[in-house]
Amino acid sequence: MLKRPKGPAGTLVVLEHSSKILRNNPLGDPHARKLAVWLPPQYDGAGRRRFPVLYDLVGFTGSGLSHTSWKPFGDNVPERAARLIREQKMGPAIIVFPDCFTALGGNQYVNSPAIGRYADYLTREIIPFVDREFRTLASREHRGCFGKSSGGYGAIIHGMQYAKYWGAVASHSGDAYFDFVYWADWPNTLNELARYRESKRRAGAYNARRESRRKGLAEGLDDGRIKRFLAHVWGKEKVSTAEGHCIMNLCMAATYDPDPKAPNGFRVPFNLESGEPIERRWSRWLEHDPINLVAKYRASLKSLRGIYIDCGWRDQYHIHYGSRILAKRLAAAGIRHTYEEFDDNHSDVDYRMDVSLPFLYRALK
Repeated sequence: MLKRPKGPAGTLVVLEHSSKILRNNPLGDPHARKLAVWLPPQYDGAGRRRFPVLYDLVGFTGSGLSHTSWKPFGDNVPERAARLIREQKMGPAIIVFPDCFTALGGNQYVNSPAIGRYADYLTREIIPFVDREFRTLASREHRGCFGKSSGGYGAIIHGMQYAKYWGAVASHSGDAYFDFVYWADWPNTLNELARYRESKRRAGAYNARRESRRKGLAEGLDDGRIKRFLAHVWGKEKVSTAEGHCIMNLCMAATYDPDPKAPNGFRVPFNLESGEPIERRWSRWLEHDPINLVAKYRASLKSLRGIYIDCGWRDQYHIHYGSRILAKRLAAAGIRHTYEEFDDNHSDVDYRMDVSLPFLYRALK
């Protein structure tokens, strides 16, 4: 069937914001970004009425504008919000779509000296900018963020570390329990990076001890293969599935274990040649795992007006296990939250916003 509007669609405004925080970022990404803002149908003609605000944190390889694009069969986010308002499942709210894409495919909405200060970009620049330009209810009690996958991770982390800016958060399939989510795919990443070794492999004798100890590999440093891989990927338009997962793991390394003194500005948690885990490096990752942060940020989480988490119980990245552990630890810490599961995997689950958006509106209205 052709998609046909059934009511007022609201207004999508696209502005350009020039960021001081992102200027001269480590990856050379643009500091001037498009910022989409959806205004509900009730915004026009509402006089001085102000509205709660929801920030959409998109997943890895995404950009805010991608959630406003035409979508076959289903709704994009503005269409979904307009329908939910029309069906009286939620009230009118402004929705903001920031662009946090990077040369590494995205980020986790945190500050990293290897990627950029994207948490500060959101909280110190975009929030004040939106509050100046639009009739928002400009306080944390009326401001929330939501996202899926990396965006879900960002929502939970912001609820923990930046609670003074947010009143409620919603995470769909957000990265958690890194031992399950990331660890299993590193062998594939190592195989992909092996294609960019300094010298091509030849059949025959292989000195495993010598090879694994060269050029700082035991300390999680790059021997040049990561740099060559990135140069190759940045020089093409079509990225294979293997390349996409590889750059994702490198982006996570740049997020969780940045080191300005290391090649490329970060270290990796495995020996690139032997595949052995580097305990000290992996421990840096686990410091950013939401399941390990509940106790530390208990007070911030308890201050939120709402926490919503969900995940499909067939998630191909095994995030449902991390979601369960996170919900379990939230409950043990006495933190009110809503946790739901559903029969699906990690892909194309935007329909779950039919639950999270009304939840956030009720918490923030």
